Amino acid sequence: MSQKKKPRLQTKQKRKSLLKRKTPMVFRDLRHFMEALELRGELKTIDAEVDRDLEITEIADRVMKAGGPALFFKNVRGSAYPLLINAFGTYERMAFGLGSDDGRLGLDRLAGEIGDLIDISSYVGFIGKAKAIPKLARLACILPIPAIFGAPCKEVIDNNPDLNSLPALKCWPGDGGRFLTLPLVFTKDPDSGRQNIGMYRMQIYDCKTAGMHWHLHKDGRAIWEKYKARKERMPVSVALGCDPAMIYAATAPLPAFIDETMFAAFLRKAPIERSKCVTNDIEVPARAEFVLEGYVDPEEDLREEGPFGDHTGYYSLKDYYPVFHLQCITRKKDPVFNCTIVGKPPMEDCFLGKATERLFLPLVKMQLPEIVDMNFPLEGVFHNCAIVSIKKRYPGHAKKIMHALWGLGQMMYTKLLVIVDASVDAQDISTVAWKVFNNIDAARDLVVVEGPLDALDHASPLAHYGHKLGIDATKKWKEEGHEREWPDDIVMSEDIKKQVDSRWKEYGF
Repeated sequence: MSQKKKPRLQTKQKRKSLLKRKTPMVFRDLRHFMEALELRGELKTIDAEVDRDLEITEIADRVMKAGGPALFFKNVRGSAYPLLINAFGTYERMAFGLGSDDGRLGLDRLAGEIGDLIDISSYVGFIGKAKAIPKLARLACILPIPAIFGAPCKEVIDNNPDLNSLPALKCWPGDGGRFLTLPLVFTKDPDSGRQNIGMYRMQIYDCKTAGMHWHLHKDGRAIWEKYKARKERMPVSVALGCDPAMIYAATAPLPAFIDETMFAAFLRKAPIERSKCVTNDIEVPARAEFVLEGYVDPEEDLREEGPFGDHTGYYSLKDYYPVFHLQCITRKKDPVFNCTIVGKPPMEDCFLGKATERLFLPLVKMQLPEIVDMNFPLEGVFHNCAIVSIKKRYPGHAKKIMHALWGLGQMMYTKLLVIVDASVDAQDISTVAWKVFNNIDAARDLVVVEGPLDALDHASPLAHYGHKLGIDATKKWKEEGHEREWPDDIVMSEDIKKQVDSRWKEYGF
């Protein structure tokens, strides 16, 4: 069938042009990104028929943990549509999707651009204003634009839709069913009219309904509560398969007043084309592969959802959530179903999380300038551990940073905060462990606090609430009660290191 068409191959000339390209790429849609990955040798096409229940997960899990390519399954049993997974499964692919070829360094460069933009001092005085012009020009592209040449996401409009036609995965043996795992969920605040985009898994119940997994602390839940207070039906649209920047923006922990579409446009350096939905006033990316249009009725009873093999590496338990009712599916003529799996790290979602670590560091440093770097280890599944290096200036500075971070947006979920000195590379887990294991006095340097926790935390005695630990692994001062002399790190002198560098080949190495 036409839906199983493989992404078109580029000519040799276009291939050479793409591979030699120096300027950042702007991916107009998911298929464009797939073509670029194929040219880079990072897209593996699988022609064999595969099952959407468990089999694709086992294949993808092995490939993800080996740092392998994106996977394009052309023949998914039970569905007419091909499936893409692991599109962002390495630092390099994540950065490439956002317009850079340099992995972590590329993400850091993007973070630098965000830092430049929010550097208010750049706008002070005439010279500062002149220097700021190139930065401000970058903002010219962030406003969404209408799809004046037509919306590809509306090439086919199905008013009698069936969720079961999609190759949604049953990921793990204990899952409660098949799930949409990479949906961009669009809602609209009934008070301000502002749109919100979040990424919330959706369990497919039947051909017309799915669970809407809005956690207690999420924006989608807050908007749902407003509709509930009004006793009004809540319009919801779900985009599946967008360009990389738009997909990432849906996962980003943005403040409520920042539009995810504009943030995606800033990252990709080009505006996002939007199109009004058929059955509601929500505007979605015009080049999405699929758009599911429907509603949530706040007056309807919640429905049991789960279990689900989650990004913690454990199953999240059954719970009750609102129900999404499908009214219409619009799509491209030859769409690609985009999804992911989550589980014991490393997985594809880890690199979406790492992008957030790098890109949001400037925003954190704007409020806490003494912070040098942050590292959310993959094993901490984003919200369970953060390592932070600081320029320590006064007694108790590390503890001040702990409390400040726990009060900062989604950092409130962080169960373990480790603070080290600026001289320690927060990305070097071995050195951080060495400092923690050797630098602490348990009574003095461990801080236990109570507060909110992520809904997926299974270790706390109560849901959403429990204890968090801060570890001050910085060098201690006399003013902090350490009267003994603190020893220096063992480091070789620079002249000897240079001498050995110059004679290294002479030694026979």
